[in-house]
Formats: sequence, C-alpha cells, structure tokens
Amino acid sequence: MGKELFAEDLWNQITKEVSSLINDDKSLESIFKRNILDFTNIKDSIVFIISNKLSSDDLSSDDINSSIKEAFSDKEIILALERDINAIFFKDPACNYFFQPLLFFKGFHSIQSYRVANYWCDKKLALSLYIQSKVSEIFNVDIHPNCQIGSGIMIDHASGVVIGETAEVGDNCSIFHGVTLGGIGSEKGKRHPKVGEGTLLSANSIILGNITIGDNVKIGAGSVVLENIPDNSTAVGIPAKVIN
Repeated sequence: MGKELFAEDLWNQITKEVSSLINDDKSLESIFKRNILDFTNIKDSIVFIISNKLSSDDLSSDDINSSIKEAFSDKEIILALERDINAIFFKDPACNYFFQPLLFFKGFHSIQSYRVANYWCDKKLALSLYIQSKVSEIFNVDIHPNCQIGSGIMIDHASGVVIGETAEVGDNCSIFHGVTLGGIGSEKGKRHPKVGEGTLLSANSIILGNITIGDNVKIGAGSVVLENIPDNSTAVGIPAKVIN
C-alpha cells in the first residue's frame, strides 16, 4: 500500500493528475476545469460537484449550494471525504487516480451527499430528506440521513445499496452493490444492524435487524444475515453461518 494523501497533498495530486490527462487528451478539458481546476481546494470542488448532482427544477444548484458548503466547512466531514478517497484508491483495482472518485464514482458521491444530509438532519430535516430522495433517484442508493457512517468508506458500484435509519457502519468498511442494512417488521427504535470497523459486505448481502457484525468481518455475496457475527469471521449463506 502506498502513502495516503490528505489536505494540500491530496489536492495537489488530484490537480496534477487531471492536468496531465488534459495534456494527453483535450476532449475532457472543460469537464476537468469546471469541476476541479477552477477551484483551489477540495472543499470548493466537492461543493460544486454535489450541488450540481442534487439540483433539480425545484431546487437550483445555487439554492442548495450554501447548505452543502456549510456542511463541508466542517473539518471532520472534509477529513472523512479525504479518507474515503484514499480508501477507494487503495482498495479498488479499477481506481487508477485519486481524482476518479471525486469526479466519476457514484458510490463516493452518494456517501458525500449522505454526509451533507446527516449534518442537517437535526436543523433542516426536510432538506435532509430531499437529499436522501434525490440520491436514491439519481444514484440508486438509499441512505437514511440519520444513520451513522464512519470514514474510509468504499461503496463500490453502489447500485441498490440501502442503509436504514438506525444502522451504524464503522470506519474502513467496504460495501458492494445491492447491500441492504435493513430492519425487521414495523418495530420502532434501534432496528438496524451495527457493522464494525474494517468489514466487507459483499454484493447483494442482506443484514437485517438489531444485530452486530463485528470488526474485520467478511460477509459473502448473496448472504442473508439474521444473527450477530463475531470479529474476524467470514459468514456466508442463507441464513448466513460463520465458516471460519
């Protein structure tokens, strides 16, 4: 694993990458400039990108921009964003550049949009719910703004991911397409899973109810998990069973 990059080092690397690509191919120059090179830092870039993604006929990018900008003025949210980029770059073999998640990966865009919605959940609930709805519409990812998600998160491919209201996801987790962290029935209160740090949730795995998935766990593709899974385990099947 190479060196993780943060703050100015990360931004300088991103601008270096896109500048080099422009020199090789002018066809995407306007996209790179408008989304990255016209800005001096990663905060302003992501605010522009997410504002444009989440805007609509009813809510223009200018209207939503100030709320998104305030959320990304939170240093912890920017640090989480930077940790997400590093996680994707070092975990995803298809990610060859640090700029790729920032500009092209809808899993990254969906988690950053969630961070904005979560920031405003207590103060502007309607805005948070609008963001959740818009993310579901354009990215096919449904993350409730009130759930708790750590940093260093990779949501790969992303399509069909559902994370419920009381779910918790620890740092450095990898979530593949079709994953559901859902509740059971109509029970109130804490009703969604808690996922520990460094855990892998493979494609189309379904984890249901107020259960705990430990640290450094691997859940096999297509598994249905209904019971607690201990740390450092691999679980597969329907219903999922620990195999080591």
